[in-house]
Amino acid sequence: MACGGGGCCCSSAGRLNADNARFLLLAVLIVLYMLCGAAVFSAIELPTERQAKERWEERLENFTQRHNLSRAELRHFLREYEEATVAGIRVDDIRPRWDFTGAFYFVGTVVSTIGFGMTTPATVGGKIFLIFYGLIGCAGTILFFNLFLERLITVIAYVMKSCHERQLRRKGVLPHDGRRGSGTSEADSLAGWKPSVYYVMLILCVASLIISCCASAMYTPIEGWSYFDSLYFCFVAFSTIGFGDLVSSQNTQYESQGLYRFGNFVFILMGVCCIYSLFNVISIVIKQSINWILKKLDCRCCHRCQRKLFRSRRNVVMPGNMRSRRNISIETDIVNESDTDGRRLSGEMISMKDFLASNKVSLAIMQKQLSETANGYPRQMSTNSKQNGFSGGVGALAIMNNRLAETSVDR
Repeated sequence: MACGGGGCCCSSAGRLNADNARFLLLAVLIVLYMLCGAAVFSAIELPTERQAKERWEERLENFTQRHNLSRAELRHFLREYEEATVAGIRVDDIRPRWDFTGAFYFVGTVVSTIGFGMTTPATVGGKIFLIFYGLIGCAGTILFFNLFLERLITVIAYVMKSCHERQLRRKGVLPHDGRRGSGTSEADSLAGWKPSVYYVMLILCVASLIISCCASAMYTPIEGWSYFDSLYFCFVAFSTIGFGDLVSSQNTQYESQGLYRFGNFVFILMGVCCIYSLFNVISIVIKQSINWILKKLDCRCCHRCQRKLFRSRRNVVMPGNMRSRRNISIETDIVNESDTDGRRLSGEMISMKDFLASNKVSLAIMQKQLSETANGYPRQMSTNSKQNGFSGGVGALAIMNNRLAETSVDR
């Protein structure tokens, strides 16, 4: 990325590894995001916390005076109640925490990484078993989520490609028998067509919203929550944040109890899968946004250095690549590293193809080698998948890349 000249500041910036720069920028943005979030939540929640503390101190003082108790005795009693609460004892009548159904609900929150916190093991044996049980269970559940994401992306890509082909046939670009016209550019490029990441994200957003609204309609009358609290619980549970302030299916008896618990299980399972997939798609957009920011910063640095060189070397002929850099536009300032340089982009500021082509990092190579070693043979990659830029990636991103690549060459 050097602008030219041994003393140019861009020469040192160009030697900086792009992945390290992306990682550092993401770390800085996350820290800033957390600082902003802390400031907002502190401004919203701190006054309420102080008011609640003042009311509690007033009630505690009135109770000790009315019943002639010392503050020390009362606080000792309250600490014992807190210990009972940790063990699952509540003032209101609730279902047993450690019968089979309660234990099954608990292990569900463990392996899904929700971890509401309303039920926790109190014995040493239970805590030791939880460590090993969660280690295997969480890994298996993450694998299940990845496989779900793989199939979901396959279905979405297939449906969107079918709709795209139908539109081309309606315009007369493709014949109705499905054979592509040899002289049509749209038909020739159909084999390499891939769905936009924004459409995939929109579909997952709508699916997550529908599941959350339907689940909230079920929780509101049965649990006695407001509809907004039900929506709040859905997001906290589906995103596996799991605060534990609201927890479903904790009362002793419900109307149609078996049906409700089954519906609760289905909604949480579907919601977690959809939100997990949505998070992975959003991470693609975030990563490409970081790439775009780095490109813009690098472009500004290059322009600044070019002006310095032009002032110091007025009679020196500018290299061709430096002249071409002056004509960078929004359509071409997101040119990817490595094999995508010089390609004509689609015009989107952030596109799936740009991200997937720039996602070939050393960690993906390591993951590929580990996969080949585990399978006992090198994994062959088709020529089409290499050309369309859908190779590489890590974890769930690699699954999305591979499935999008397969759907783009299957038909």
